[in-house]
Amino acid sequence: MARRDLLAPYRAKRDFTRTSEPSGDDALPGNSDPIFIVQKHDATRLHWDFRIEVDGVLKSWAVTRGPSIDPADKRLAVRTEDHPMSYAHFEGNIPKGEYGGGTVMLWDQGHWAPVEGKSAKDIDKGHLHFRLSGERMNGEWLLVRMKPRGKESRENWLLGKVEDAHAGQGDTLVEHNLTSVLTGRSMAQIAADKGGTQSLAGKKGKAFTQVMDKVGAHNRKKAKPRKPPTLPAFEPVQLATLVDRVPTSSDWMHEIKFDGYRILAAVAGDKVRLFTRSGLDWTDRFATIAQALAALDLPPALIDGEVVAFDAQGNPSFSALQAALKADGQTQMAYFTFDLLRLSDRDLKPLPNIERKERLEALLAAAQPPLHVADHVIGAGEALFNAMCKAGQEGVIAKRIDASYRGDRTSNWLKIKCTLRQEFVILGWTESPAKGRPFGALLLGQFEGETLTYKGKVGTGFDAALLNDLAKTMAPLSRKTPAADVPSAEARKARWLTPKLVAEVAFAQFTADGRARHASFIGLRQDKKARDVKPETREHGPAAPMIAITHPDRVLFPESGQTKGDLATYYQAIAPVMLPFASNRPLSLVRCPQGRAKQCFFQKHDSGALGEHISHVPITEKDGATEDYLYLSDAEGLLACVQMGTIEFHGWAATAQSFEAPDRMIFDLDPDKGLDFAQVKKAANDIRRQLADLGLVSFALLSGGKGVHVTVPLRPAHDWEVHKDFAKRFAEAMALSEPDRFTATMSKAKRKGRIFIDWLRNQRGSTAVLPYSARAREGAPVAVPIDWDELGGMEYAHPFGISDADTLIERAQGKALKGWGFADQTLPGV
Repeated sequence: MARRDLLAPYRAKRDFTRTSEPSGDDALPGNSDPIFIVQKHDATRLHWDFRIEVDGVLKSWAVTRGPSIDPADKRLAVRTEDHPMSYAHFEGNIPKGEYGGGTVMLWDQGHWAPVEGKSAKDIDKGHLHFRLSGERMNGEWLLVRMKPRGKESRENWLLGKVEDAHAGQGDTLVEHNLTSVLTGRSMAQIAADKGGTQSLAGKKGKAFTQVMDKVGAHNRKKAKPRKPPTLPAFEPVQLATLVDRVPTSSDWMHEIKFDGYRILAAVAGDKVRLFTRSGLDWTDRFATIAQALAALDLPPALIDGEVVAFDAQGNPSFSALQAALKADGQTQMAYFTFDLLRLSDRDLKPLPNIERKERLEALLAAAQPPLHVADHVIGAGEALFNAMCKAGQEGVIAKRIDASYRGDRTSNWLKIKCTLRQEFVILGWTESPAKGRPFGALLLGQFEGETLTYKGKVGTGFDAALLNDLAKTMAPLSRKTPAADVPSAEARKARWLTPKLVAEVAFAQFTADGRARHASFIGLRQDKKARDVKPETREHGPAAPMIAITHPDRVLFPESGQTKGDLATYYQAIAPVMLPFASNRPLSLVRCPQGRAKQCFFQKHDSGALGEHISHVPITEKDGATEDYLYLSDAEGLLACVQMGTIEFHGWAATAQSFEAPDRMIFDLDPDKGLDFAQVKKAANDIRRQLADLGLVSFALLSGGKGVHVTVPLRPAHDWEVHKDFAKRFAEAMALSEPDRFTATMSKAKRKGRIFIDWLRNQRGSTAVLPYSARAREGAPVAVPIDWDELGGMEYAHPFGISDADTLIERAQGKALKGWGFADQTLPGV
């Protein structure tokens, strides 16, 4: 069939004197690598139009809810008419009343190809197995036609992701990608461009193509920005202290101790530099890692992690990493990230450990192998340690959840090893009695103060290839005398080396005279100077801190009988997942010393009665007076407040350190009496969609009462006036658009039968209930973060209470809530 005939249905549906869509008369030529595009289309219903180039046209499907990278989540894709190739860069507004009237965004673009053994002709058979290489969609996908129901005229297909390195979970693909790949605009910005300055409205033929090319060249995401983002500089890394046991309290998070090279990644767009822990630039050595980071097009960030390679059993192995480097086998490597020091010129090191980890997970939500965010567990460190030892791994790293990041060795990071492993300087080598073996053993040393001290020998752990490689590496370092005092009996027939090489060695213990017993060679370390090699001694692991809770049997919740002791137990357990939202933020406390049924009151100032675990920040109030506002930074602070009768924690939308720069916006949906929760859920999703049209990612919080909070995390790049003005105008716009459903005023009379979009939480000095805070309500409910996909199944806004701490911690560590409440974004126009 001729191309013009293929496009006949397309042309028949459109009046090209009214719509700026291309007619196809000046279609783009076919490509040697067929293209695909996805257009986000806000028509009668919001959907995503998936189009692939076949036979000189764009075969098209309208995908409900957009594509998903979750292989278990198949999306309905309704077959539509073929579109012209010139539609591949269309973005703009189709007039109301016209076919498909609404706003169109170019959401993704790239190339596609059938997998081996398949072809585009399979579409006629009702299935297509293909591979995408786009800016957002990648890897293998499937389109499968469904059997028609009765006389159904439309073709219903299913679009699904195939399990591969680009697969994932959740709906992050459409939730986190809210702007055009052509112009960088949000849906709202495109919709507002009625004049067609970038939407191409009214442009046809050559004029259409010229403007399209100009806009694309100027705005394309991968174009070189006018002011290139600056790469963060290297900073000293935090080091862990060796201890003899795993901390047991919930104040600690635990990660696998990876057996590789510590690497600090400085990124900004397509610029990447990889540093060792001593500041050496190893970008070239780990080129595939650098390329993977560059492909994410991240804002300026400084990321901490470990590069590893895997052995035949799939376990991280330092020997495998050395072999991969030597063989240039970089495809075998992986980068496990575990900390975020800087983001968009903001120093994150003062933030709690757990908050930095949450921000890292949000930043790398779209990352695919070889990039990973290291998993962690809260509490349960002993179980993880035992599992690592059983698997033959090195051990675990324990990190205090509320600690800041410091570029030296501290007791806030602890390492617990299954076997002793330390670094040693190679002093020399001994001859081997075996014929053909280059050496018998290596002589080892460590610096004790300024003195290089002999620490014994290592004669195992070498294969033939490693023996030869080490012999070649050591040959240029030959010297006549030992660099350390070595006993004559052990120095016999030894050959000495200039002390520059650093070896990692596993051993059972140090003997009484300081020798490494049952030593086995692991590998050479090229990321540490010999002068920095010192003995590590195991310290005792920390005991769990305690805050005395008086009157633990006092009943605070008379309906359920739950006590002050129960509340303290809850906050002690939930602290690791609550602190990212509660720490270092001016607070208002709801204190109910005699229980929730008695007199309760708000408190935001503290004269010192709350104790040493509560901090203060002086803030000037409206009347010009300066008052000390309270804030906390650790689990002890939470418990100190509970000890003084606190049930609820409410926080500012700014930190104590930058209280004039808000970093989160909250819309509290407060329904009138009589409205059911289904209407609140629908309202929350509608607000989420409107925010997404503005290019803003949002999150849902069940308030623990009767409503939902829609939370918008923000970069602290504006003041309170801008913050308040945006929130007010957004809420008023929602109320004006649907006055029967919403109101933006507090008046009880105006709220009748409606949902109040409470934007007043976004004023300087106002507070909102914090995630995981208990509520002074019947049954001791708590405010709970929730994934948008979960919201529809919730029957009310208080499904969890203080007895559900274990469940809430397990939920918080699940994939659906990783990075909840964090996104690096600014208000439109800021």
